[in-house]
This record gives sequence, structure tokens and C-alpha cells, in this order.
Amino acid sequence: MQKRPCVAVVLAAGNGKRMGGPVAKQFLEVNGKPLIFYALDTMETSKVIDQVVLVVPEESIEYVKKEILEKYSLNKVVRVVAGGKERYDSVRNALRFIEKDTYIFIHDGARALVSEEILKRGLEQVEVCGACVAAVPVKDTIKRVDQDGFAVETPERSTLWTVQTPQVFAGEIIKEAYEALPETANVTDDAGVVEWYGNAKVKMYLGDYTNLKVTTPEDMILMKSFLKK
Repeated sequence: MQKRPCVAVVLAAGNGKRMGGPVAKQFLEVNGKPLIFYALDTMETSKVIDQVVLVVPEESIEYVKKEILEKYSLNKVVRVVAGGKERYDSVRNALRFIEKDTYIFIHDGARALVSEEILKRGLEQVEVCGACVAAVPVKDTIKRVDQDGFAVETPERSTLWTVQTPQVFAGEIIKEAYEALPETANVTDDAGVVEWYGNAKVKMYLGDYTNLKVTTPEDMILMKSFLKK
């Protein structure tokens, strides 16, 4: 049986407002290279990923092609796509260029420290269940509160996971879910699209606590610390 191609959708179309400063966070330099380089480099050297579709702000497409893809010989990136207004718009734009008979790894470019092991575990799980998400068990007690900030519920911690990326799907599952997604949907990740509008259960598989999303200056400090190790 022939292996399905594995295509990574790397999302780097946000403006990174919480990071502050005039430069979008995906282009900030970390150890002399732009933040987005690190996730792309992992995909480039991966034995799991065959191709990459990169999503960036429309005005940055030519810059990314010349100053990142060509400069660092990131040859697995077969297409650079303009992002949309919301995250799900960006994913939808990318999915148009990917066939159904694939496994699709949707990954936030700001999770710069994704590893080959995480990619391997994602492939192992998607081959079995068709839809899975990198995640880690929560370490802290979680409280659900009312509008005034008073605790109303303490969910059982053993049932709670913090969701990461990549989120991995058989092509037909994620594409059909996105085709059913309304234009005014209120979803924050691809697993949510499949949960609400798809026809598959989404399984959590073990990510890594170092697979953090760089959102604030404090996250950048943590990432640099992990890189040193």
C-alpha cells in the first residue's frame, strides 16, 4: 500500500500584536535567523513531511520567497499563500492547493520548536484515526469562572489537555469539514472545525512542553533558552 503524501501547512500570517514592536513576530530574528525559519527547517529535514504550503501576509510573499526560502534553501515549500482575516481563513486558503489523498499537518509557525518526534507521533496516530492533535496534559488546576470572576467549577485535571500544533488530518476529513464551515464561524483551531462540522473524532497525542507558541516577549526568552539546550 502506497504511503499518502504528508503536506504541512505552516501558518505565519498573523501580525503578532501581543509581541509589540514594528516587526511581525514571525520575522523577528532569533540567533540570527527569523523565527519562522525554525519550524520550516524542521519540516525541510523531516522524513515525515514531503511538502510545505506556507501562509504569510500577502504583502510579505516576495520578501519571504527571497529572504527566507531562497536564502536558507527551504525547498520543500512548494507554494506561498496569502493569509486571510482569521486563522481559519488562512487555513482555508491553503487547503485549496492540497489534494484530498494526503495527510495534512496544520502547524503554527510561531511554534518554532516542533520536533521530528512530534511529527512522527502525529503520522502514527492519523494513520489510525484520521484526525489527531498534538497536546500536553495540563499541569495546573483549572477553574471555570463566571462573568464576575468567581469560581463556578473545577474540572477534573486528568481530563484536560493543552492543545498545540501540528493538528493532523486525513485530507478528505479536514477539507470536507472546512467546506461545511460557515463564513461567520467562531472556531479557534482546526480540531474545532472537525469537531463541529466534520465527521470524525479528534484524538489527542503527546506533544512536548517545549513546543510552545511564541506570543509574548517572555515566550521569546523561553524559546532562546530551549534552543541553547
